[in-house]
Amino acid sequence: MANSKKEPPRGVLNREKGSVNFGVSRYHPSPALENFIEHFWIVRWDLRGKEPYRQDVLSHPSVHLVFEKDSTRIWGVVTGKFTRVLKEKGQVLGVKFQPSGFYPFFNKPVASISDKQIPFQKVFDEDIEFLEKNILSHEEDEMMVKKAEEFLHRHLPDRDPRAEEVAQIVKHIMEESSILKVDDLADYSGHSKRTLQRLFRTYVGATPKWVIQRYRLHEAAEKMAAGTDNWPALAADLGYFDQAHFIRDFKGIVGQTPAEYVKNL
Repeated sequence: MANSKKEPPRGVLNREKGSVNFGVSRYHPSPALENFIEHFWIVRWDLRGKEPYRQDVLSHPSVHLVFEKDSTRIWGVVTGKFTRVLKEKGQVLGVKFQPSGFYPFFNKPVASISDKQIPFQKVFDEDIEFLEKNILSHEEDEMMVKKAEEFLHRHLPDRDPRAEEVAQIVKHIMEESSILKVDDLADYSGHSKRTLQRLFRTYVGATPKWVIQRYRLHEAAEKMAAGTDNWPALAADLGYFDQAHFIRDFKGIVGQTPAEYVKNL
């Protein structure tokens, strides 16, 4: 049976409002896939007779394979804000790869598909029409995940030690809020900044600076949702010299100032 993830997803903006319009569930991969896959996610919605709903997400440094009827795609890392408009009725199953976990399947610099979506057949040699039906025709989450895992096992690559090292570096950024600059990451990893740039371009698809900023913005959005509105303190916690730069970056990505975002929660 698929093992569901209990902690709330990070990066989903206005999460409580979104939960009224769609349902989302996430599942851990089986042990054989853990070095490549972070989790599976399933989103279902029924907005028949209602207005379409726009969901914004501050994306992670991960590639996603999204199974959707007649529209299955591989999504590279989205460096801006990802937006999806939901309407009528539908469902999707997504495979969220570990940061650097997609590289062993792709064997090309992952940065080459950043901010792009590419056809499924560019990477996997299977009948996509049959595969969509095999995965999406089930009502039970567990069966959908099972069929997706069977597909991935048929294409399972060898483990890549360098990819796993990079994944560990990215995990450190996510878990350690004290990582605010690439210099901090160089000290932790033992790699020069130039080497980190090359590794992240090849395996992750985004720069080390972007990954650091994105995880800190995730933290900012969570603190705002919890009621924080002390912008100078929040900016300092995230490594900004002043709140003006923090507000500029937040608005540039989210499309609202922090104050506007908190007001709309």
